[in-house]
Amino acid sequence: MDKPEHRASSPWLISAQVTLHCLVGCVIGEVIGLMIGVALGLGVWRTIGLATTLAYLTGFALGVVPIMRREHIGFIAALKIIWIGEAISIGIMEVAMNLVDYLVGGVQAASLLEPIFWIGLAAAIPAGFLAAWPINWWLLERNLKACH
Repeated sequence: MDKPEHRASSPWLISAQVTLHCLVGCVIGEVIGLMIGVALGLGVWRTIGLATTLAYLTGFALGVVPIMRREHIGFIAALKIIWIGEAISIGIMEVAMNLVDYLVGGVQAASLLEPIFWIGLAAAIPAGFLAAWPINWWLLERNLKACH
């Protein structure tokens, strides 16, 4: 796969933009999963599992759809282009986010109304970005991740 053209010239700036795009997809699923898990009292590990699953689904959706539109290709073809880069990036992001959220105590909150739930999210989101940014730089440099 050829290196995509970008308006930004710095590889670190490009990777930051790609990481931010990935983070948006992850955070949508992550927040929905955490909210459902905490609201239903699913327990820490089930909540983390639900949040991670939804983060992968929304992250992949936000990766596949732009490629499908830009390249005028189907879902499977677009998925083949992005899957390895997205899987690695989302995985790193999810490990960092869930670890920080767990350590802060957000995922262990008894209710969505507890401030610690929101504090955990506020700490986890930048942690996910910072963990995935250098990985995305590396993936882009080796053409293992597509820009969308």
